[in-house]
Amino acid sequence: MSNYKFGANGNGKGKVVYNPGIVNGIVALAINEVEGVRLVSGKRRGISLFFEKDGVYADVSVGVHYGHNVPELAYRIQQSVKQNVENMTNYTVAKVDVHIQDVVFDELPVKTEPKSSAENGGLIGVNETEEA
Repeated sequence: MSNYKFGANGNGKGKVVYNPGIVNGIVALAINEVEGVRLVSGKRRGISLFFEKDGVYADVSVGVHYGHNVPELAYRIQQSVKQNVENMTNYTVAKVDVHIQDVVFDELPVKTEPKSSAENGGLIGVNETEEA
């Protein structure tokens, strides 16, 4: 469990205890806010958290949608995780490592093949007129 003591000067008489699963959920929500990214499926959803004295260290594994700028997405993930965790828990985020595990290709439209001449009754767009 992770503890955070609260009070104006840090000498409060109470403490807030965050379950690591709560912080894991906050990180997952932060990643889902970034367009063009999806979490890797699995038991831990591709998120590893380490709580140290100098802050929270996060390793996240994601898949990116084809066509997005990968360095820009990684930066946006880092910023989103840092902002959400620090705002919701008052923890300091020391480091966010982003691992790109997959490129997701959206479904492409199926190409339709042109109709053959047999389907058109043997005519291929020829329009003949006879003169009398």
